[in-house]
Amino acid sequence: MAAHIGRRLRKGAATTAVAAAAVAALSASQAPGVTVDDQGRQSAGDATSAPDAAADDSATGNSPYYTDLPPLNSPAPSPSAGSGEAGDRSASEAGIPATVLDAYKKAEAALRGTGCNLPWQLLAAIGKVESGQARGGRVDADGTTVSPILGPQLDGNGFALIRDTDNGAYDGNRMYDQAVGPMQFIPSTWSWAGRDGNGDGRKDPNNIYDAALAAGHYLCRYDWDLSQPGDLRKAILSYNNSTDYLNTVLSWLEYYRKGTHEIPDGTGALPDDRSDARPGVTPSAPGTTPPARPGTRPGKPSGSRPSPSPTAPGTGGPSTPPTTPPPSTPPTPTDTVHHLEDAGTGTLTAMAGHTFAERISTRAETQAGKAVAKVRIRFTIVGDTDSTFAGGESVATVTTDASGVAAAPALQAGERTGAFAVQAAVVGRSVKGVPYKVTVTQRAADALTRVGEKELTCVAGGEFAEPVAVEATYGGEAAGKVAVTATLVTSADDPAENDKGPYFKDADGKAVRTLTGLQTDADGRLTLPKLYADDTAGTFLLRLTTAGGATLDVELTVEPAATPSPDPDPSADPDPSTDPSTEPSQTPAA
Repeated sequence: MAAHIGRRLRKGAATTAVAAAAVAALSASQAPGVTVDDQGRQSAGDATSAPDAAADDSATGNSPYYTDLPPLNSPAPSPSAGSGEAGDRSASEAGIPATVLDAYKKAEAALRGTGCNLPWQLLAAIGKVESGQARGGRVDADGTTVSPILGPQLDGNGFALIRDTDNGAYDGNRMYDQAVGPMQFIPSTWSWAGRDGNGDGRKDPNNIYDAALAAGHYLCRYDWDLSQPGDLRKAILSYNNSTDYLNTVLSWLEYYRKGTHEIPDGTGALPDDRSDARPGVTPSAPGTTPPARPGTRPGKPSGSRPSPSPTAPGTGGPSTPPTTPPPSTPPTPTDTVHHLEDAGTGTLTAMAGHTFAERISTRAETQAGKAVAKVRIRFTIVGDTDSTFAGGESVATVTTDASGVAAAPALQAGERTGAFAVQAAVVGRSVKGVPYKVTVTQRAADALTRVGEKELTCVAGGEFAEPVAVEATYGGEAAGKVAVTATLVTSADDPAENDKGPYFKDADGKAVRTLTGLQTDADGRLTLPKLYADDTAGTFLLRLTTAGGATLDVELTVEPAATPSPDPDPSADPDPSTDPSTEPSQTPAA
């Protein structure tokens, strides 16, 4: 025991120094306005999230985490560095289990090019703080933890109060939620943030590939750029809303950025210290739920005995104390919600690729119809659609205002047309939600104009030198990705396809006079394929139409082919120079 305590004291001194150095480096290089005190603690004006941020709006529900800081030695020690227990532990702390490291790097690669600039070292830092890199890499060949990693139940006893949201599907607890897996997602967050990172068709919070990819998407939401110090801090705080948590993650991030190495799965060192290791709270390593101590209640020391009952005056024995009802917890605003109502949302229709002008609004009410403020409403996109809320997410949580109304973020229509739904529900309470029908229509244009003014002519049997180019607009703005149909029509009054005159060629070189599947580019421009002419001369019409009713007729002229020169008339007078009758007679020589 003495040796263990001595090792902990030595480690504490070392890790405090590491924290000071790491956080100082981050503040100096990344965070203007951030200060570091003599203990290495970081403070900044924007280092905390909104004061009304709720635990179930974070990835972990603000669950406990490991507070161990990085060691002082090099992040990538040589195999011979150090000796004995201290050297072995330093190497395992600096290393990352092979499968876990692979999952972090694949998550970074999957999000590369999104503008988020997610470093895999950030996932490694969070994974270290949340679960000690999946308990030192105790995962199977597919990346699933050998046994579940569960945080304590969030019952309000020293932790946040989050009642069950998944009927125990992820955490096995039907009363309260618990953080699950190597990245410690609470079930309500995993329900929308979960991803399939290993391609097995499942979203499993206990799988490091799934959890790492989900964590990456979670940190990259809201269009945050993690190369920017402000966005980096916001993203980390959204994972667990604690400045101490922020500082711990930043310390490991800086440490891993200096270099690390791969170690075999299952050989990583388990951290020692937990954020819930404080008076009045039983520390709990991930993977266990702290049992209630028999005979105790929150705030009451273990082993205490009841005080003797007071003696009534004038009697020799104890009197029966008056019965006092047990204190009841006052209902939260969420507890008072009886139902949700639509708060005047209009028709939800938008063209593909456009932002919906109308926003969904929902009102939380008591049974008597009274508005309920400060209630979290979760809006979930349901159905076969690629539409999202602003920021690219399919779920958004909004708190009701003083009038009980929560307005969802603006919807952004994807490219998939048709109907889908948005479901509004109360977070943490099972009451009837409100479904909203949403429709995405195909892209359209209300005007088509020709680009260029040169006349389009060619000779019969030839080809048009000038291509037909047009521009589509909608409401005066360029209409990109709009479908266009081009048809050589019989006349302005007869839209039937012409059977003679100009034509296009298909892939086999055959003549076609109607083209479908054409589409304008992002700027609303479209250049048609080359046009050819048969041997029919005259004036012809090319008609272009789009969804939305825009129509444009383009005139094409085919000139007759040149007339060949006639053959000479044999009956015409011969050339005098070749007429034998005009040649002088030849007199025979004497």
